[in-house]
Amino acid sequence: MSTQDPSGSQPEGGGKPSFDKPSPPPADGPGGAPGDGPTDRPGAYGGTYGADPHGGPPYDQPPPGYGPTDYGSPGGGPVPGMPPLGSWPRRILARLIDYLLVQAVAVIVVAPFASLSDRSGEAGAFWLACAIYLVYDALMLSHDGQTLGKKAVKVRVAMLVDGNIPSPAAAWTRAAVFILPAVICCAALWWVIDGLFGVFDQPYRQCIHDKSAKTVVVSTA
Repeated sequence: MSTQDPSGSQPEGGGKPSFDKPSPPPADGPGGAPGDGPTDRPGAYGGTYGADPHGGPPYDQPPPGYGPTDYGSPGGGPVPGMPPLGSWPRRILARLIDYLLVQAVAVIVVAPFASLSDRSGEAGAFWLACAIYLVYDALMLSHDGQTLGKKAVKVRVAMLVDGNIPSPAAAWTRAAVFILPAVICCAALWWVIDGLFGVFDQPYRQCIHDKSAKTVVVSTA
């Protein structure tokens, strides 16, 4: 009488189990289909602080030297995988580059209608520059987290919680909080207050416009 179980299947390789075939990779999305989840967008959170926006591997580990109390967080570390915070010289230079670019566009638009003798075009150029900057900043940040100035100095804006590219709502909120108070009141005074808030903020050096949008500025270098 045969002792073979007719209901069982015969293993490959002469009756020995085969481990040559790798298991299929897990699906990205919650529904089981690749691309359904958040990993199809740069910077998606998956236990890391998002992907390098320039096409590199994810920031899945904190950079060397970033220990438990980095970013000024007493008793706790940075968000997992967070790259170094953007330095103040880089952040200020990025703003200056963007401001000069936008102001140049505004001056070119207003110049044909302005009078150099009575400086009648200065106010118009400033108001137009603010409007252009608001739209420019929001659209660029919601695209890849960087304006032209930020690309030049190698910093980017990310959502604090996971490192994602700012959502449109966060990008517009950040831009509006930076620009609108300056238009309503004293531009220079507001920008000084906004900047100084970030200098003393711990642990992520968020200015008021970052706090309002729940974003942070990190280095890409």
